[in-house]
Amino acid sequence: MIRYREFRKDQATRDRYADVNVKAEDFIFPYFVVEGTGIKSEISSMPGIYRFSIDTLVDDVKEVYKLGINKILLFGVIEDKLKDERGSLAYTEDALVCRAVKAIKKAVPEVLVFTDVCLCEYTSHGHCGLLKDNDVDNDATLPLLAEMAYVHAKAGADFVAPSAMMDGQIEALHKRLTEAGLRDKCKIMAYSAKYASAYYGPFRDAADSAPSFGDRRTYQMDFRTHDQGIGEIEADVAEGADWTMVKPAMPYLDIIARGVEKFPNIPMVAYQVSGEYSMAKAAAKMGFLDEKRIVFESLIAIKRAGAKYIITYYAKEYMQRWA
Repeated sequence: MIRYREFRKDQATRDRYADVNVKAEDFIFPYFVVEGTGIKSEISSMPGIYRFSIDTLVDDVKEVYKLGINKILLFGVIEDKLKDERGSLAYTEDALVCRAVKAIKKAVPEVLVFTDVCLCEYTSHGHCGLLKDNDVDNDATLPLLAEMAYVHAKAGADFVAPSAMMDGQIEALHKRLTEAGLRDKCKIMAYSAKYASAYYGPFRDAADSAPSFGDRRTYQMDFRTHDQGIGEIEADVAEGADWTMVKPAMPYLDIIARGVEKFPNIPMVAYQVSGEYSMAKAAAKMGFLDEKRIVFESLIAIKRAGAKYIITYYAKEYMQRWA
């Protein structure tokens, strides 16, 4: 008989044998930035998460950095009346995200700033690129994504993160940044295996980016596939991605683990998405789950699968209340 219970007999013993943990440096905290001043507006479907104007965003980033979290991810949110079919405000040098990057790097230069590179928050139709015959035109979208990454990198972003799931997007960004002499200063975090998921629901509210027609299943991945996610990771690595990502996190722990096994030297990021966050919040509010325990267990599961970093809306609260 092998007596494994000896490893669990009391808390001190359990702590001694625990070989997976989470710490502040593991987290990437997402932010939604809007135009204006003095704005900190809570998102109804994501309690405790806010839309910030640049001034209040900088103040909050300072707080987050004091907690030990040194990585943030920015999403720009603009008014519907400013959106057009080409998502033009995404790739101007005075874009909202560019100004936010500059303000953060000036105030808290130690923080690594990641920027989302996708047109869905900027197009009037809500899709991730230019349209042709009511579907996204993959190849016509690539130069716009590359230009968006360029203006973010020029503003001082440490990482650009293309999330449009266009074939060839990493290669397009890599080429544009290299030509501009910015590739050494700005890395690429690829949304490699991004699934067409119902878990994104609250994010659509937060970023005001729901498609005005159809859905994104022609470019985001079908979750019924077994190997496509690994193929997507492999393609992004071949095109020059510095880090890869699986999104969402908890339903796709198998893909995280397989991706890390295949590419052990490429940092893997897992995105604990809005639906994962909001479900835990709602269940905790109803008294169905112990919030601290369920959050800790979910984060440990993601780390145990092999993720080096976790994008999570719980990052700040975790460090404030439970670390």
